[in-house]
Amino acid sequence: MEYRLYNGECRIKSNCCRYASKLNNYDYLSDIADAEEISDYVEVQFKNTRKGYYLNSSKILLEKGDMVAVEATPGHDIGMVTMTGKLVLLQMAKARLRPDAEMRHIYRKVKPTDLEKYEKAKAKEHETMIRSRKIAKKLGLQMKIGDVEYQGDGNKAIFYYIADERVDFRQLIKDLAEAFRVRIEMKQIGARQEAARIGGIGSCGRELCCSAWVTSFVSVSTSAARLQDISLNPQRLAGQCAKLKCCLNYEADMYMEAQRNFPSREIPLETQDNVYYHFKTDVFKNQITYSTDKNFAANTVVIPAERAFDVIGMNKKGDKPKFLLSDNVRQQAQFKEYRDVLEESVSRFDSIMNIKKKNKRRRPNDDRRYKQKKTEVKK
Repeated sequence: MEYRLYNGECRIKSNCCRYASKLNNYDYLSDIADAEEISDYVEVQFKNTRKGYYLNSSKILLEKGDMVAVEATPGHDIGMVTMTGKLVLLQMAKARLRPDAEMRHIYRKVKPTDLEKYEKAKAKEHETMIRSRKIAKKLGLQMKIGDVEYQGDGNKAIFYYIADERVDFRQLIKDLAEAFRVRIEMKQIGARQEAARIGGIGSCGRELCCSAWVTSFVSVSTSAARLQDISLNPQRLAGQCAKLKCCLNYEADMYMEAQRNFPSREIPLETQDNVYYHFKTDVFKNQITYSTDKNFAANTVVIPAERAFDVIGMNKKGDKPKFLLSDNVRQQAQFKEYRDVLEESVSRFDSIMNIKKKNKRRRPNDDRRYKQKKTEVKK
């Protein structure tokens, strides 16, 4: 297998690999001849989660990884080309953008002077964010500025903020414009979007999913945790954004499909002695744990799902089994207990005798040491 680097991306036998960014898509049309010449539209990625689609009206030869200067309001912005060719049209259709609509244009490939301006503007972002937070605090606004992004030419700055309620930031925009001498744009984002922009390490020890590969955020509810029999502990279920972890939805569909092979949790099982209520379900072992109390574990019994269906069928007919476990399972369990007891009763005295023998051997030495210590103390 041959590996070679091609314009910042790895190619294995000329098959295009994925970029190390979550906004890039797998180019499955890379091996098709003339696929990149079908469309003049280009996908351009900017800082973090922002990307856009632009028209290459000048027919500039562009490849993935090229830095380009694109049209902006006002001035120009600088981004990296992440997709070209026919696949861009499919992505535009997915984003509900029409090719016949007015699209912004690509000016040129970046020049050294453009890169210098871009790096200078990028270097000011952190300091600008800290100062803007102080200005918002002086005005008494209930908002948090999470990130700042400068335009490629440095003439405009986008401030990303979080707020629980509606915020009147007209005075804030005036103060920010006076402080930084740039055009100000405010964008409200959610807690999940903020975590995606900032990044970090999750409780699993890996990079946050929202900053690594998740592009669309789906609502997460506690029902996904209940479905998987996860304890409803807020500290365990919440991520760094203080919202429920996105990974709770990953296996929810599998658990929902597996629950079809189990009886309803609301149906109790009746025996001649007790009434058993559902306590927890082990999907992987195909077993259900029942308890004689609804609220906590008491006299728990673990039975397979087939046995639960059998008992429910017997209860519907008016019959009640003597035990919740089947006769075969009970006999196997009793035999196992007897075998364990016999093995333990035969060998349990061996260890005690060995310990006594060892203690007898060590006693003379211990007594001598004790006498020596006692004489030393008296002296």
